[in-house]
Amino acid sequence: MTEEFDILNKSRALTLKVINGLTIEQLNTIPKGFNNSIAWNIAHVVVTQQLLCYKFSGLDCLVSDEMIENFKKGTKPSYSISTEEFEKIKEQFVSLPVKMEEDFNNGIFKNYNEYTTSVNVTLDGISRAVKFNNFHEGIHLGIILQLKKLV
Repeated sequence: MTEEFDILNKSRALTLKVINGLTIEQLNTIPKGFNNSIAWNIAHVVVTQQLLCYKFSGLDCLVSDEMIENFKKGTKPSYSISTEEFEKIKEQFVSLPVKMEEDFNNGIFKNYNEYTTSVNVTLDGISRAVKFNNFHEGIHLGIILQLKKLV
C-alpha cells in the first residue's frame, strides 16, 4: 500500500501546485458549461476520501458532517467558499492522506462495508478503496485543469 499512499500524496501536491496563485474569486468561479468550481473540487475529494476509506470502514470521518453535506457526491456549490475556509480545506487536503496512511499502518481499518461506486467498481476493503480513491482524484485533477483554463 505504500505506493498507493505515495501516489495520493504526490497527486495532491501536484493539485496544489496547479492552483497556486489563483485568487479566491477564481477558485469559486463556475465557468459556463460546468456545475462546480475548483474550490468545490478540492473540498469534494477531501470528503470523498473520508467517506470511501473511513465511513465504509465503520470509522468516524475526520471532517465535519457539514463539510460532508456540502461537498459529497451529487452536490454542487451552494455558496462561495471564503479564504479562511479554503485555507482550512487545503490543510485537510494535505494532512488527511498522511493521517490515513498512519491509521492504515496502525491497523485501524479492520472492517469494510462493501460499496459499489457510480462507475460500477465494487469496493470490498480498504486497499481497494484507497486505489479507487486515487482514480477518483485523478478525474477531479483533470476537471481542475479544465476549470483553470476558464477562470
